[in-house]
Amino acid sequence: MVFLRKCLNHKVEREVILVVEVRKREKESSEGLLRRFSRKVQQSGLLLKARKVRFREPEKNGTQLRKDALRRLEIQKERDFLRKTGKLV
Repeated sequence: MVFLRKCLNHKVEREVILVVEVRKREKESSEGLLRRFSRKVQQSGLLLKARKVRFREPEKNGTQLRKDALRRLEIQKERDFLRKTGKLV
């Protein structure tokens, strides 16, 4: 199945939802069915996709990227100064 989802930043993303279906075979125990279902879910990659969606971090805007870059430069300058003065080995 394919669904379109509208995000907060007004971009339309395409989302594919996979359905894992397992039917009980003759003389199959419940544990066997559950084990087969778990294996199918793992092989389909559904859990990996769900974790990516759940723990997704929003992209930083330009101002935040510049601010972080300036902070890294300041740290690098301070580290270089400490190396030159012999306080950092």
